[in-house]
Amino acid sequence: MQSTRLIKLLEFLESDPNDPFVLYALATEYNSSNDTEKALEYYLKLINDHPDYVGTYYHLGKLYQKLDQTDAALEIYQKGMLAARTKRDMHAFSELQGAYNSAAGLDYEDD
Repeated sequence: MQSTRLIKLLEFLESDPNDPFVLYALATEYNSSNDTEKALEYYLKLINDHPDYVGTYYHLGKLYQKLDQTDAALEIYQKGMLAARTKRDMHAFSELQGAYNSAAGLDYEDD
């Protein structure tokens, strides 16, 4: 059974199938409900159709990590860092770099 929020988002998508915010919201909603296949579908559509929608990269990378696809996560984090740098969004860049370092095992903590 689909949630009311999901139904509403699908209605928004029907009226504007290329709205990056709606695509992002759908991907996030599917991810929250553990429908990884649908979440991946919408995140990948965003990456392909709206590569400057920087928030996508972090969440797609985390989803890949959850699916034990570390190499794919690392690649997405790298692409996201490039997109964030291009947009001069240094906050997003920093978050993506932290996620990349963590996924790559580059976190250094004092013992």
